[in-house]
Amino acid sequence: MPKIVAKKEDWINLGYRIFSEQGASGIVVEKMAKILNVNKSSFYWHFKTRKVFIENLILFWIKNETDRIIILSDSKKTGSQKFKKLIDLVYKQDPFLDFIFHLKRYARKEKKAQLQIDQIDNIRIEYTVKLLLEMGYSKQDANIKSKVLYKHFLGYHEMIRNKKQKKNYQKEAKKEINQFIKY
Repeated sequence: MPKIVAKKEDWINLGYRIFSEQGASGIVVEKMAKILNVNKSSFYWHFKTRKVFIENLILFWIKNETDRIIILSDSKKTGSQKFKKLIDLVYKQDPFLDFIFHLKRYARKEKKAQLQIDQIDNIRIEYTVKLLLEMGYSKQDANIKSKVLYKHFLGYHEMIRNKKQKKNYQKEAKKEINQFIKY
């Protein structure tokens, strides 16, 4: 017999994994309830609609993949140390890398999601600009290098999607980055 209610974080964690693997089409309340061994009414206890649930997934992604990374990077003392930490945190082996790619597809129809993506892209780029300025780059160079780095990150992960990541994955990425940002 299924439990009656799952915690909100149980739904979010499961939803984040499923969205990362299948996108919005994978967010099926009945299937998720079965995985959690709960009644689907548990879902609606926490979220009014599937759309509200996906909005919560986006907020979870922002908190974990932007806010947390910035906080951890900022815990270092120098710009160079912060940048190294940023690279370590961003270029990582992660089973949820496809979240952003599925989110971009979802955002084609959901303007609010697209606005959030645009905002996060800008926050990430501006944060990297800040670090590069701390490292001694000019404002112009910091702006250009930050955008190139962000595009490298997105492109790099797009190229390795659905492939097993090499063991030296991070070392390889750092070597490439060091070609245009010395750190």
